[in-house]
Amino acid sequence: MTIATIEFPPVEFADENGLLALGGNLEPETLLSAYSQGIFPWPIFDAGELAWFSPPERALVYLDQFHISRSLKRNLRSLDFELRVNTAFEEVIVSCASLENRADQRGTWITKELVQAYIRLHHLGHAHSVECWSSGELVGGLYGVAIGGMFAGESMFYRSPNASKFCLVELASYLVSKGVPVIDCQQKTAFLSQFGCKEIPREEFLSILQQQIGRDIALFQEFS
Repeated sequence: MTIATIEFPPVEFADENGLLALGGNLEPETLLSAYSQGIFPWPIFDAGELAWFSPPERALVYLDQFHISRSLKRNLRSLDFELRVNTAFEEVIVSCASLENRADQRGTWITKELVQAYIRLHHLGHAHSVECWSSGELVGGLYGVAIGGMFAGESMFYRSPNASKFCLVELASYLVSKGVPVIDCQQKTAFLSQFGCKEIPREEFLSILQQQIGRDIALFQEFS
């Protein structure tokens, strides 16, 4: 049975909190359609429904302004971390869903249904994990969705101090090498602010989004 891709209303119809639509499905085609329009899923547990958001202010990290403090640079140089990409996607997303050490970052929104949906996207080459390993163990990571030259970060976790920061720094370096100008962070947090994350109007974000998803870039292809 083929499940139809849902059609979203124009993002301008979103309310003041960014809520645009309720219901639908998490099929790969639906998710890719949503991300291509600046929309992302976020369950509302009280309502018991899948919700889709396009907030009036969008959080981005401009990579030409990416900030790494001197102390963080010093700490990262002293740590025996190993970078891997797309070797443990399922473990990364399950860890993001289960760990509680994200301060003001979204965490518990990653339901079992979302985990399976992003794993399907990963197998199709659209969702990717950036991983921090130490002594053969996964100690931190992040995952997100890539379309063309756009990367939307979803969540991260750490089991060792600075492991998630290591992943973000390495991700930023990789994207710069590919000519990607921004990371879509969706919502601003204190964690992301230390790296220079800032909010811009949705209309400005959508202009950047359309430019980037139309680029002929296969992000992370060399790691597949």
